[in-house]
Amino acid sequence: MQALLKLSRGIDWLNTQVGKYVIWLILGSTFISGVNAVVRKAFNISSNGFLEVQWYLFAASFLLAAGYTLLQGEHVKVDVVSSRFSKRTQIWIDVFGYIVFLTPMCMAVLWYGIPFFTRAFVSGEMSSNAGGLIRWPIYLMMPLGFGLLWLQGVSELIKRLAFLKGLIEDPTAKKAEKTAEEELAESIRKLAEAAKGNGSNKAKA
Repeated sequence: MQALLKLSRGIDWLNTQVGKYVIWLILGSTFISGVNAVVRKAFNISSNGFLEVQWYLFAASFLLAAGYTLLQGEHVKVDVVSSRFSKRTQIWIDVFGYIVFLTPMCMAVLWYGIPFFTRAFVSGEMSSNAGGLIRWPIYLMMPLGFGLLWLQGVSELIKRLAFLKGLIEDPTAKKAEKTAEEELAESIRKLAEAAKGNGSNKAKA
């Protein structure tokens, strides 16, 4: 069980890193959307490529962060019934859900998604819209995203089984850590302060 817990910690670390950096894709999508709107209104210039890259970035952030969202316990759950049960019963419900629902769903998406991506990659499939982008990068997000989600499901299953054996504390307890959004805001603040400091140094020089 200790080897499985070590694997679980590795998966948790992987999805934490993905969640930490994927959120920048939302900022990028927002920035591109703003620039596209300004250029379209000011110069009457636009491109389907600008629109599609926004969709690509948003879809990538949504799919790639699915595992991180599961790690944080932020997926939608119906707790009206389960909250009335004991903690061990709730954990058993989670175990059932990971085995019976999450794993088969992820396997199905991987089974169909990998060939779907492969065909588009080999053929060089392009968007049917004028000025559109190549398709395979966004198709790749499906197997990647659901692969990370499945891995996190394995990690959560391991932790719940370990809890049932009395080896670890409650894995569903919320930890007081910074969210990806808070870390993004802090990174932006640090970048702004660094830029301001560089500007002041140049002015003095």
